[in-house]
Amino acid sequence: MPDLDGNWQLGGLGSVIGKISRGFGLCLVFAVVSKPSPSLFFLFFLKPKLTLEEKDLCGVLQNDKGKPVVENQGSDSRDGTSDKSFTFSKENLTDNVLSRTDENVNSSTDLWKDCTVKTVFPFSKGDMSTSYNVGDGLSESIDYPNEYWDSDEYDDDEDVGYMRQPIEDEAWFLAHEIDYPSDNEKGTGHGSVPDPQERGPAKDEEDDQSFAEEDSYFSVHGSLIRLALGTRYRCEVKIFKLYPCMMQVLFHNDSPATLLARVIGIIGPIDQSLLAKGRDTYKYFTKNHMLYERNQKFLYVKITLSRQLIRFCMGFDMLPIEASFSLIANACVGECVDSETDGLGREFGDFNKLTREHPHDENIWLAFAEFQDKVARMQRQKGARLQTLEKKISILEKAVELNPDNEEILLCLLKAYQMRDSSDVLFARWEKILLQHPGSYKLWREFLLVVQRNFSRFKVSEVRKMYAHAIEALSASCRKHSRQVLQGDDPSPDPVFVQLELGLVDVFLSLCRFEWQAGYRELATALFQAEIEFSMFCPPLLLTEQSKHRLFEHFWNSNGARVGEEGALGWSTWLEKEEETRQQAMNEELSHENEGGGWTGWSEPWSKDNEGLVNVENEANNVLVMGDNQDEEEHKEVEQEVDTEDLLKMIGLDINAGDGGEVNDVSTWIKWSEEESSRECDQWRPVRRKSDTASPASETNKTDDDEQLLRVVLYEDVNEYLFSLNTSEARLSLLSQFVDFYGGKMSQLVCSNSPTWADSILSLESMPDSMLEKLKSIHEVLTKTQNNPTGFSFESLSGSFSRNADIMKFIRNAVLLCLTVFPRNYMLEEAVLISEELYATKMSSSNYKVTPCRALAKSLLKSDRQDVLLCGVYARREANYGNIDHARKVFDMALLSVEGLPVELQSSAPLLYFWYAEVEIANNSTDDSESSSRAIHILSCLGSGTKYNPFKSQTSSLLLLRAHQGFKEKLRTVWSSWFRGIINDQSVALICSAALFEELTTGWDAGIEVLNQAFTMVLPERRSHGYQLEFLFNYYIKMLQRHQKQSSLMKVWESILHGLQIYPFSPELLKDVVKVGHYYTTSNKLRRILDDYCYKKPSVVLWLFALSYEMFRWGSHHRIRGLFEKALGNDRFCSSVVLWRCYIVFEMEIAHDPSAARRVFFRAIHACPWSKRLWLDGFLKLNSVLTAKELSDLQEVMRDKELNLRTDIYEILLQES
Repeated sequence: MPDLDGNWQLGGLGSVIGKISRGFGLCLVFAVVSKPSPSLFFLFFLKPKLTLEEKDLCGVLQNDKGKPVVENQGSDSRDGTSDKSFTFSKENLTDNVLSRTDENVNSSTDLWKDCTVKTVFPFSKGDMSTSYNVGDGLSESIDYPNEYWDSDEYDDDEDVGYMRQPIEDEAWFLAHEIDYPSDNEKGTGHGSVPDPQERGPAKDEEDDQSFAEEDSYFSVHGSLIRLALGTRYRCEVKIFKLYPCMMQVLFHNDSPATLLARVIGIIGPIDQSLLAKGRDTYKYFTKNHMLYERNQKFLYVKITLSRQLIRFCMGFDMLPIEASFSLIANACVGECVDSETDGLGREFGDFNKLTREHPHDENIWLAFAEFQDKVARMQRQKGARLQTLEKKISILEKAVELNPDNEEILLCLLKAYQMRDSSDVLFARWEKILLQHPGSYKLWREFLLVVQRNFSRFKVSEVRKMYAHAIEALSASCRKHSRQVLQGDDPSPDPVFVQLELGLVDVFLSLCRFEWQAGYRELATALFQAEIEFSMFCPPLLLTEQSKHRLFEHFWNSNGARVGEEGALGWSTWLEKEEETRQQAMNEELSHENEGGGWTGWSEPWSKDNEGLVNVENEANNVLVMGDNQDEEEHKEVEQEVDTEDLLKMIGLDINAGDGGEVNDVSTWIKWSEEESSRECDQWRPVRRKSDTASPASETNKTDDDEQLLRVVLYEDVNEYLFSLNTSEARLSLLSQFVDFYGGKMSQLVCSNSPTWADSILSLESMPDSMLEKLKSIHEVLTKTQNNPTGFSFESLSGSFSRNADIMKFIRNAVLLCLTVFPRNYMLEEAVLISEELYATKMSSSNYKVTPCRALAKSLLKSDRQDVLLCGVYARREANYGNIDHARKVFDMALLSVEGLPVELQSSAPLLYFWYAEVEIANNSTDDSESSSRAIHILSCLGSGTKYNPFKSQTSSLLLLRAHQGFKEKLRTVWSSWFRGIINDQSVALICSAALFEELTTGWDAGIEVLNQAFTMVLPERRSHGYQLEFLFNYYIKMLQRHQKQSSLMKVWESILHGLQIYPFSPELLKDVVKVGHYYTTSNKLRRILDDYCYKKPSVVLWLFALSYEMFRWGSHHRIRGLFEKALGNDRFCSSVVLWRCYIVFEMEIAHDPSAARRVFFRAIHACPWSKRLWLDGFLKLNSVLTAKELSDLQEVMRDKELNLRTDIYEILLQES
């Protein structure tokens, strides 16, 4: 090897240590190179195409001219000199077994060209590193397909690991050519005399053909391992290829595997016993003795050195030749590390094997398809990626053939089709699959999303048709399952049936969101009203589905109040009232007929002649009247035409001009968009059709009436989307999502991992209040230490639901009516009281002396005095409003009355006790001792099982001891029920109460231990599916945060990260990750954590928190844009309207790049064409970069896509004029 001066040096005893054996492949050679610094060992791989005797040892020395020569291995000096040196001659090559042929070699250059020597494994003396990546040819064998066995396409010139250059000093290279000696020259032969006929050509014959003309090359590619270890050797290693004489003549430039394949084809298969004894058989044959050829690119072998070898080497400055090669061989453990290409080939074979062994395992097929995506990402050429896509499709088609009912595989196949097929072909495939699986709500949900996102085909009416088909198919499937459930003997609801109805509710909610965001807010509200009435307040009659629809049509077209309106009774109650009114009217009519008897006098009979005369006169009068009306109408039309032209000229538009009547003033479009947004917020409730006997109105009122007609929702508009719900879970899901849709506050009924919650977040058009509160808390933490905090805020993206008093009143009325269907449901009762508070505060800006919901709560308690959970909800609202004394009175009243309640109502007592204790802990900051004592007293009564008495003094030690024992017994009962899968709100409240009691009496670690024990009682896969367990884990994190000074911030941080693995979409945990991570870890580590979750388990909520962290800290614009692009580059999240709107706000308010915001806007409306709010953002926020012509075109496209526009541009022009 060359030193810093380009010279070659070699130690004496360590000149060469190697063992070159007969075989088919590589020869392993150890050499020791000395230098002024500690010696280095170098491992070489020599790839000759001929074999030498095992005793042949060779080395390279430095002569007096600095040129390398070959040294005999008999020397043992360590001073760099040699006792004896000689040059190997090519004549002695004939002694080789493979070179014994009658044909002569024409030139030594043919023989020696392309001999490959690679430096692959250096390590310094005393280096304790135990593993390195080294070069080529020692990987274990694998089975390759047949097409690789006799491949002759390999060419070392394509080896990407080397750059070759022609030899410049040809004369020097020919003069110092290295030849291998025969046995005779070394004196170690078998006494045979070399045959002159087997000698090669003379030197003057070699000169006839230049070595340079044979395209010999040098490698100038650096050795990455030497560079990494910091050695001083240059990065020049000579590259040659050595071929035996026979192979040179017969098979020029063929690989050994190809040569063997051809030999086998000529002479037949090799004896298995010989292959078993071969030293290098594993390099070219598999364990089953099948010939294979490995891809030559990017192959590495990982050699791990044991400490035994390292200690052995540390005792020598140079490795002595007497060192046992067996020691080195035993100390080195080889592990194959395949190249990227070889690894992919191995994985492909493994997947083929797994799919054959487990054809019905969906995870294997999906992993196989994901593996094809991995391969495609590695390919730069588009054609190769398309081929990989075709392979993926063929794999998934085979999977569907074997698993025709698997929804996940079908979805994966359809997504693959989406990447390849056109829209028409893709929709045809979707329709075919949906016809085969009409009852799959997952397939329908994905299909509807595909239809919505297709900009070229998007029209509101077409999407409505698809939703109608989906609801019809899913409701038919629900009716079929309902009949099967009724016929069965098991009274409990079938989980499949419950899940199917929940999926139907999710599809219906998607329809309502689509109508709302497309501008048809009255229709969305009417759909909610109709479905709640149809599914929850159906009359208890045995009606067919068709009869039920006819009866509901009568209710809808009447003047009866609907859900959410003042005076609403529900469809069933209204029908009873209607029937009573009808019976009463019939009775009154009969009574009037009976009272009105007797003779009324004579009357003249009506003759047919008189009837004909009257008819002729009436016809004549009608003709005259019609003629007069036609003349008047023609005159009015002429006047209207004149008036229209005059009006257009007044406002600056000329129909005869070439501008086509376009508005060329941007300010006009700004006013139009502001007016449109204002009407959009106000006009959300459907208008009831007025009776025909209304009093005549003025012209202005007639115009208003015409506009109001557009907001009337008829029965025909909602008829196709109505369906029945039989399970209470589906009904409660519909009602809870209805409250959440309009911005009400209600306890979460589903886990954050559920598809229902994910769909609701994905379809967000603006920030809900709950999300804004969490983002504000992050903003306060991140900007606390900043001198110049960012001015960015998500307020501009917030919804206006909670600010609208009418909507809060609408929610209050609807939920109050639904409480008759779900009596004593504390979640709905809490939603009612919060809606009442919001309605009262929005209607009046003055401060209330009492809680706004007090009157409503008292009225509800009067109607049901046994509803103790309503007392608890009401007391919590009082405490939240600051009336702690009044809240204590209500709690005490409820707990004192618990013992007199039925047993089924007494089971709710743990919730009351826990709520009461939580209120006292929250009030702990003002009165530490009293609040803690009160909480201990409350929990002691729950644990000991004694009758509750209001707090008067400190709790006795005896009561505390009984409470400790009582909680242990109660927890054992809870564990047994949890083992059976029964997890409810009461059991979770009892566990939280026990943990809080231990925290207050024993210590925080005891409380944490109770919660940890609860988590161990549930299987890990079940922990991620229930909202009760998610609430329990959030309570666990809160308890740790209360004692983070004692428990260390590291424990809090680790617990949050552990929870994030279970609930990766939880907004509460993501908020804690950002807040705690800001104090505990560095910003770069926190970024890596967020990036890792965004890559593994992405969600809209996760992207929002990651983006808020960067924007609130004045993060790099490039990184923020990168996060936005990664999020919106996902096929699923590109339909998130709120992400697109955040992106536009960032470009305008933080990056101050209007042109970039303009590009983002056009991408956004192309990805989400149904969002009217997104279109209006272009008018309101991008009017500085959009021309009047572009704004006009945008409005035309909105009309073409059938978005609901409530304001005509001519109204704005008339106002300006």
